Amino acid sequence: MIPQSLLEFLDRGGPTMWLIAALSVLTLALILWKTWQLARLGAWSGAATAQAIRLWTEGQAEAALATVAGRRSLRARLAHAAMSARLDPALDDAAAREETARAARADLAEARRGLRALELIATIAPLLGLLGTVLGMIEAFQTLQQAGARAEPSALAGGIWEALLTTAAGMAVAIPAGVALSWFESVADALQADMEDAATRIFVRGGRG
Repeated sequence: MIPQSLLEFLDRGGPTMWLIAALSVLTLALILWKTWQLARLGAWSGAATAQAIRLWTEGQAEAALATVAGRRSLRARLAHAAMSARLDPALDDAAAREETARAARADLAEARRGLRALELIATIAPLLGLLGTVLGMIEAFQTLQQAGARAEPSALAGGIWEALLTTAAGMAVAIPAGVALSWFESVADALQADMEDAATRIFVRGGRG
């Protein structure tokens, strides 16, 4: 149940404030979901992959494959795909590299899923806030025009600060969305760098002669 004070606050900002409130809920949901997804994909773990590559460089290809087989970690999945392609007699070196690159693109697309939505929220939330402020200012000045000489400065000031609420609310949503977007992008970039490094080490050493 929404507290009455919150309902009053949203009503003061008008329809635009309700849109911003909906965006705030969506932003929180996206951040929580993305954090869970990256944790599930092993964004902050890589011990098994490092061990597999060590075994691979020592010439223990089967043991290396077994170490990363069935793991959800993106690093492990990429390492398994690269090793499997490298050992596949039906694939030459160029084809094996292309197959590994295909798997890497699919995994990285999964790691970056949802980031466009956060980027969109970070862009439109302050614009919605500004729109609400402009609409509120128009309404305040219309009230002032209708009141004429009898206009109360306090009433005008109240209308203006209520109009400015939407700008503040829009920024309050856009800032955490932008921060989360930058963080998630840095995690995805780190994943990409680690996956490229793992693939390079697998193709440079071990596997077929």
